[in-house]
Amino acid sequence: MSNGYEESGLHYRSDDPRSQKQDDVPNPELRDRLKAKKKPPVPEKAPLNEMSTVRKVIGVVSGKGGVGKSFTSSMLAVAMQKAGYRCAILDADVTGPSIPKAFGLKEKAMGDDYGILPSVTSTGIQVMSLNLILENETDPVVWRGPVISGTVKQFWSEVVWSDVDYMFVDMPPGTGDVALTVFQDLPIDGIVIVTSPQELVSMIVEKAVNMAGLMKVPILGLVENMSYIECPDCGKRIEVFGKSHVDEIAEKYMIPVLARVPISQEIATLSDEGKIEQFDAKYFEEAVKVLK
Repeated sequence: MSNGYEESGLHYRSDDPRSQKQDDVPNPELRDRLKAKKKPPVPEKAPLNEMSTVRKVIGVVSGKGGVGKSFTSSMLAVAMQKAGYRCAILDADVTGPSIPKAFGLKEKAMGDDYGILPSVTSTGIQVMSLNLILENETDPVVWRGPVISGTVKQFWSEVVWSDVDYMFVDMPPGTGDVALTVFQDLPIDGIVIVTSPQELVSMIVEKAVNMAGLMKVPILGLVENMSYIECPDCGKRIEVFGKSHVDEIAEKYMIPVLARVPISQEIATLSDEGKIEQFDAKYFEEAVKVLK
């Protein structure tokens, strides 16, 4: 006995009205609903301030915290600025903003009739971070996800970014609300994924790689922090956290390795003193070549 389907598969019989093509559906309202369901609308990006110019936007992400993501965001901006480009950092790590500290920025962000004016570092890098708005930089930010995501969009839309060639978005760790907001609402040209040598971290990095694929965001490359430590006496490289897995991930996903940064007392000292721009950007020379 026939049940309305052909034996070869789940298809309606030719005489069944449900087998009609969408354009043949007599009810115009139903036809429009079917077409709308077939082609969902593409979400609009958050508008840029009318006084701003930003040519490229690069997200800096990591699957977990503690791998030096903010340092990488800072050094990518420093390296590109030294290469002759005008750079900016949008600090989207709202609950843990550390960018102003690394650059020694202490004056609060100001505003005018056109919007919020970012702070500017000693070499001309524009920075916007919640710590530049809070009354005290140690005040905790106890906000729910939607408020944090809204703040990130405000940093994009309400700040006057002046003639920026490369904006680096320092994102919080993980693949939560803020990452989704940045991917969906900002015109991201690509992301840089930050990792460290531990195998556990490498596994979590693959989550970030897979999220980028899901959101159709290009991955520009990998940066491995704390890759090794150099013996001050003989110069031998010691892999403190074990053998690196960054090359395996790079080969698996066909992603270039942009930098391998060693553990360095100089990095920690310069970051604490707000002088990160004085750190030698030689470890990011490959990154500059790829990002140009």
